[in-house]
Amino acid sequence: MRRRRPRAGEGRSVPGRVVTVRYEGPDRSPTGLVARLCVNGVGLIAAGAIIPGVAVSDWQSVVAGAALLALVDALLKPLVAAASCCLIVLSFGLFLVVVNAAMLAVTAWISGQLGLNLRVDGFWSAAGGALVISLVSLAAQPLLSRITRRAPER
Repeated sequence: MRRRRPRAGEGRSVPGRVVTVRYEGPDRSPTGLVARLCVNGVGLIAAGAIIPGVAVSDWQSVVAGAALLALVDALLKPLVAAASCCLIVLSFGLFLVVVNAAMLAVTAWISGQLGLNLRVDGFWSAAGGALVISLVSLAAQPLLSRITRRAPER
């Protein structure tokens, strides 16, 4: 009698062994949050220095803008990305630049309502600023993973 091959998704059972798969999402510890806040702040400063239509004038606006950007990215960005998932797939992910630009524009609008000195002048400035912030975040990712590395669980 022939043994049946396992179907997709069934996996193989090995007696005495338990295999678990765990997703290690972003670090939500206080150290990780502060590190990401600092990276957002550095990204805002870099975007203000490189992109002509993005302006951040004082350190209070950098700190509050970085916190607002983290808050908008945590609350609003998943909803916008889910609503535009078809466009993201059809554009091979390039539409995420538009989503990130919209999140930066929303952050600048909220900052203006709060009286902070964070300004974004139009879509192309927001797209360029979002690209700079994303590149700074990408460059800082190895450092963040080293800072926020968790001890292995037993």
